[in-house]
Amino acid sequence: MNRLLHIAGLALICGMPCIANAQLRLKNNALDLQWKRATDGLKLSSIAVSGAQGWQQLAAPSGAYTLLYSKEKPATDAVPVLDAKGAAVDFPEQHYRYLTPIWKQATSPVEMNIAGEAIRFFPSSVEEAPGRLIFAQEEKLASIRSQWEFDKVYANDIKVNITVRAKRDGYFSMSSPTLAVLNKNNFNWASVPGVLQGNAIEPSFINAFAYGQGIPDKPVVLRERTASTLSPLVTTKENITLAVIPDPGIARDPWASNEKSIGDWFLGLSLMNRNAELMPTIYHPVLGEKKSFLKAGDSIVFSFRYTIRNGSWFPVFKHAVNDVYRFADALALKQTKQSLTSRLLGMHRYVIDDSLSKWRTEAYKGITIGAQDYLGGVYNSDKDAMKNADYGAMWMLSKITEDTVLQSTRLPYARNFKLMQQNTGKGFFHGAAAGQYYLFRSKRFTEEWGDYSEPIALTYYMIADMGNILLFQPNDTALKSAFREAADRLLHWMQPNGQWQVAYDNHTAKPMFTEVQDLRPTFYGMLVAYNILGDVKYKAAACKGADWFIKNAVERGRFLGTCGDARFVPDFATGQSVQALMDLYAATKDARYKNAAIATAKIYTTSVYTHPIPDRTKKMVNGIAREDWEIAQAGLSFEHGGTLGSANHRGPILLASHAGMFIRMFAITKDSIFLNMARAAALGRDAFVDSATSVASYYWDAMNKGAGPYPHHAWWQVGWITDYLLAEISLRSGNGIEFPRGFITPKVGPHQSYGFKEGTVYGTKASLLLKENMLHINDPYIDHFAAIDTKNRKLFLMLLNNDDEKRSISVQLDPAHVLNNKSIQLLKVLSRKDSRHTTPMNNFGSWSLNIPAYGLQVIEINYR
Repeated sequence: MNRLLHIAGLALICGMPCIANAQLRLKNNALDLQWKRATDGLKLSSIAVSGAQGWQQLAAPSGAYTLLYSKEKPATDAVPVLDAKGAAVDFPEQHYRYLTPIWKQATSPVEMNIAGEAIRFFPSSVEEAPGRLIFAQEEKLASIRSQWEFDKVYANDIKVNITVRAKRDGYFSMSSPTLAVLNKNNFNWASVPGVLQGNAIEPSFINAFAYGQGIPDKPVVLRERTASTLSPLVTTKENITLAVIPDPGIARDPWASNEKSIGDWFLGLSLMNRNAELMPTIYHPVLGEKKSFLKAGDSIVFSFRYTIRNGSWFPVFKHAVNDVYRFADALALKQTKQSLTSRLLGMHRYVIDDSLSKWRTEAYKGITIGAQDYLGGVYNSDKDAMKNADYGAMWMLSKITEDTVLQSTRLPYARNFKLMQQNTGKGFFHGAAAGQYYLFRSKRFTEEWGDYSEPIALTYYMIADMGNILLFQPNDTALKSAFREAADRLLHWMQPNGQWQVAYDNHTAKPMFTEVQDLRPTFYGMLVAYNILGDVKYKAAACKGADWFIKNAVERGRFLGTCGDARFVPDFATGQSVQALMDLYAATKDARYKNAAIATAKIYTTSVYTHPIPDRTKKMVNGIAREDWEIAQAGLSFEHGGTLGSANHRGPILLASHAGMFIRMFAITKDSIFLNMARAAALGRDAFVDSATSVASYYWDAMNKGAGPYPHHAWWQVGWITDYLLAEISLRSGNGIEFPRGFITPKVGPHQSYGFKEGTVYGTKASLLLKENMLHINDPYIDHFAAIDTKNRKLFLMLLNNDDEKRSISVQLDPAHVLNNKSIQLLKVLSRKDSRHTTPMNNFGSWSLNIPAYGLQVIEINYR
């Protein structure tokens, strides 16, 4: 029988909630929590966690509860942001039209955590029950009852269930109690995944709150819509990590029923309590939002868990992802309707269709340049912007398909576009990029959102793009000359400490955006220059730039983005940095760069949604019946998240540039979170693909509307899908099948080009091949690529089962579609397991195969 405990000296019963010497205790083999009665209620007096060095105390235990109340719905007017001198900060500037409404909302009294009345208390009574403690408190506004118990599976987890029963009408919000007051001036790491992270309190509110660079010095309450994993956490200097994780189902569903509900706000997240004391904290419901209005007698229930572990932040983060939100389980729900290889072939047809792909040629300075119409927002455009996206993918697809249309009608004019894109005038900007976009009415190049030039634009639009072309066309002397001028300009712009400016004013050459640092992989341009030109001065510059980046970005968890229209809030450039560092490691064999790449990859996992948990709930999506898993955000990454990013209103993106890099990171670390996140992003996303073009929508909320205003995105999709599939082939073959990778694509992530050089298939040199109608497979779960050794007349078919179950399939090869204008005859066919083990197959060109879950089948064909 439960009984009310009036703090008396009862015997200690180990492993059970108990009282001894006026103390309450919850203890298991991992955690030990003790409460004491004080004059103002029951307070936590000790929190200890077991680790390799024995029991370790968490400093400054508390146990304080906070209930927020407002009789009226809180105001939504923005709270002025002041600088150190007390003057109002003009941020963001008015021409950032995508950001201003989000910032106004983000600085409302509720988000600034100043709305309503805060009732802070310690419980006055407690009940003992088998395996749990039940605390209670009576306030004038409400009755509060909380139940605490250990999780039966995860010993480092304490499950808490709070019930608030209103005594008056009004708006209520309950916070998770403050377990301890952590040291704000001395901690290793803190994060609200997807929104902000860092190893220190940042006094600049703009840098911390808008850019996620460090921890705000105010107890701001963040929305779950860009919190990728619902797990605010802090790691102390003593290397104890404390997180609070809401139960699945507490936060909002971005498509709850038959329409987008991304703006609903059910869960608030913070790294501080209302008193601005450092402690991971969550709020439910959110004051003034849905579910928060209660009439007298109404109740709300709030369930969550604390995780306290000895160790760094990443294992605790993974616990929230894998154990609480069961991330990997979603892969079993996926039902693929179109293979990724089929999408590649479909997009090949799309990009060679002038009308569909909005291909345009224009005369500029006597030269014909070509690009695709861009219908998004561009600085000073008159709906006349043109842009090419992924030059590596353009040249790659042309090579591996042997497509004469691409070779004659796209590549020459895209090359001319690239040459004309360079600033050739004398002076400070010589060799730099004149702008991402060409405006055909005003006949000039321009940057996305202002009249400035960025050093990273040199890395992207001059060095990486030209470098990728030069991998395929190494004897293009005009392009190589322009490439060298770009490399020298980037080198000249590097400061003595290895840093670059964010941007320069095109008229005054003065640095712009000086309130933030260039925490981006700008150094990668120097590495590309070294790889193409071979001059060690570029390699030295790449190392110096990377060293600065590691110290100032990676170690502090501070990054900057590449989207000018979003004022460079952090984005996919963080993921891009991982591959840049890995490529530098490959060039130097300096383990510091590999370790920094792994550390950055861990941070980038917080840019991937892991909630809500996908299921089979029926929903209507733009008039189409769907199951929840089909449109799930879980597994997708941001363009940019945080307080201001596009994910606040558009959700994540389908452009999974990081997928191949995550596969490579899994190969290095053997950490399944990278493998599962790659596959969750890449596979079974048919609900977002336009069936007519095989092009996926960019933003999640566009569902299956295709390229929309971004026709050039098809090239990025060709690029990332190829990178992902070839990374999987390399992984599943145990590195027995490898193809050289080119340079990172500009802007959107870390995927890289292929096809410029032979690779190896279990020791045989071969060139990548992808042909329409060459291979017919009766199963959309099976992806494929081919490679060919024309000298020794060998064809390799590489078949990937991208399902979590064994697949029994039929495969048919059409000999007339392997070589252009020629038909081949199959002589000898083998199923090849590795470089030594083979099994004979028939040479009829038609095979029945069984491929295990996530398996690889390689067919080797000798032909004539």
